[in-house]
Amino acid sequence: MITIIKLDPNREEKIRYTGETLERTATSTIVSARWTLNEKDLGYTQFQRGDIFTEYYYTQRWFNIFDIAQADGQRKGWYCNITEPAHITTTTIEQIDLYLDVWVDPTGKTLLLDEDEFEAATTLTNAQRQGARQGLSCLMDLIEKRQEVFAAISNPR
Repeated sequence: MITIIKLDPNREEKIRYTGETLERTATSTIVSARWTLNEKDLGYTQFQRGDIFTEYYYTQRWFNIFDIAQADGQRKGWYCNITEPAHITTTTIEQIDLYLDVWVDPTGKTLLLDEDEFEAATTLTNAQRQGARQGLSCLMDLIEKRQEVFAAISNPR
């Protein structure tokens, strides 16, 4: 088991939960976690108890990717957080969230979220803003080209 800790830009903890490490490389870790909180309706999707989150964390990329499926394995989509590169140890993954998020539905349609929150944030440094924009650009390129985890867009579960 590994503990995932999401921090805001002020390094204040926003959420902490555990998951199972599926794979680890020198620059990434893949974790499986289940949604255990109450149902959350985001408008474009719902998170429900038992949903399976396959989470991809990177030490050299300014984002993470959550491949989300219902308990029966049917893909809901990908929720991507623009973040500072992850700090990964053998027992924890810490990541500083930079507000911007991207939802990708199973057909590849994207929805950029929280741009207003990102633009209004007064605590972000210039380096964080630059990293966030770079991360968003890299992420959108992966989605558009159907690369890495997004190769499954043309072949939903």
